[in-house]
Amino acid sequence: MSNADDIVDAELVEEDRLPAIPEDRTPAVRQEDEDPDAWLPPEAQEDVQAGIPRDTSRAYEGDMERFAAWCATVGRRVVPAAPQTVTAYMSYLKRTPRERTGKPYGPATMDRIIASIRSSHRAAGYKPPDTMGARKVVAGYRKELSEAQDPAATPKKATAADRAVLREALAHLDRVTLVGKRDAALMLLGHAIASRGSELAPLNWPGSFTELPEGGFMVRVYRKKRKKWQNVEVVPDPDQDLCTVTAVRALVEALAHEGHAAGPLFLRIDQWGYMGAEMTRDGKPIGDPTGRISINGASDVVSRSIHRTGMPGKWTSHSLRRGLVKTARAAGADIVDIGRHGGWDDRSKALIGYIDEEDSQGERNPLTQIARKAAVPQQEQSS
Repeated sequence: MSNADDIVDAELVEEDRLPAIPEDRTPAVRQEDEDPDAWLPPEAQEDVQAGIPRDTSRAYEGDMERFAAWCATVGRRVVPAAPQTVTAYMSYLKRTPRERTGKPYGPATMDRIIASIRSSHRAAGYKPPDTMGARKVVAGYRKELSEAQDPAATPKKATAADRAVLREALAHLDRVTLVGKRDAALMLLGHAIASRGSELAPLNWPGSFTELPEGGFMVRVYRKKRKKWQNVEVVPDPDQDLCTVTAVRALVEALAHEGHAAGPLFLRIDQWGYMGAEMTRDGKPIGDPTGRISINGASDVVSRSIHRTGMPGKWTSHSLRRGLVKTARAAGADIVDIGRHGGWDDRSKALIGYIDEEDSQGERNPLTQIARKAAVPQQEQSS
C-alpha cells in the first residue's frame, strides 16, 4: 500500500491477521503460562505469516514500533498495554504534527493504529486492551474535523482515472518506445479489468490471457481481496488510442522483438530502455529476479503518467480501478454488471464507496430524472 501511514483501505484492515508485538518487549504475563496448548510450531507460524499481505504487515509493524517508542518516552508499558495507555496515545497523535507532513495523523490512520495494537496483542498471545476510550478520542477528533470541513475527516482515496483522464495521460506518452508501450498497456489494461496494482503486476503473457474469436481476450486475474480467480473479458475498443487489446498486443510484439516472448507482461525498464534491469540496495539484489515490475512500480507508472498532464489528484494504480467504475457508470452500465466485471461481491459496500457524490448530480440527479418523467404526458407514459 502506498503511503500506508496515511491511508486505510476498508477492505484491508482485519484485526486478527497482523504481526505480533516486537520481540524485545517482554510481557508481564504470557498466555502460554496459563494454557500449555497456547503455542504454535514454526511451520504453523510461517503459515500464519503467509496469510498476512506484505504491505499490511509493513504498515502495522511500523505502527507498533512507533507506539513502543512513545511508551518508552512516557514511561508506560507496551505489553500488555493498559486501556488508558492506548487512549493517551491517541490523544497524543491527535495533537502532535508529524515531521514529514507537519500535520497530525488523520482519524482513519488512528483507527488503523488501534487495530494494530489490538491485533498485535492477539497475535503474540495476549488479551487485547479495551480501546473504547481510544475510539471515543478518534470519534471526537473526526467530528471536530468534519464540522470544520477539514479534508482529514475522511479517508484519502485515489482519484478516479476515467476514460477522459486516460486519454489525456496517454497523449503525453511516447508510444513508439518500449517504456511508452508498457505504460500505455498497463494503464489501459488496469482500467479495463478494474485491477488493483497487486493484481496487475503478476500477469503473464501468454499464461494469463486466452484469445477470443471476436478479437479480444480473456484475462485470468486473481482477486486478492476475495481470494478467488476470475476470468475478465476484454473486448476491442473502436477508439484505437484507448483500445486495451491494441495496446497489449503492441507491447507483446515489442517484448518479443527484444527476445522476451513469454513470462511477465509488465517488466522493469530502466532509463536506457533495458528490460528487467537489476536493482540493488546496499549492494544486494532486490526486486523480482524475473524482472517483473513491482506493485509500487505499477503505481508509479500511473502516478508519473497522469502527473505529466498537470491534472490535480491522488494518482495511484487504484485510480484505474476507481476509473472503470466512473467510466462505466457514465456509459449507463448497470452497477451489478460493473461489480461483477471488477470482481466485487454483490453485497460489496466498497463498490458503492467508489461512486463519488458528483456522479449522482446533473443528469443522474434523482430529482432531474423524476422531473423528466413528470414532463412526459400521462397518456404517453401509459402507452
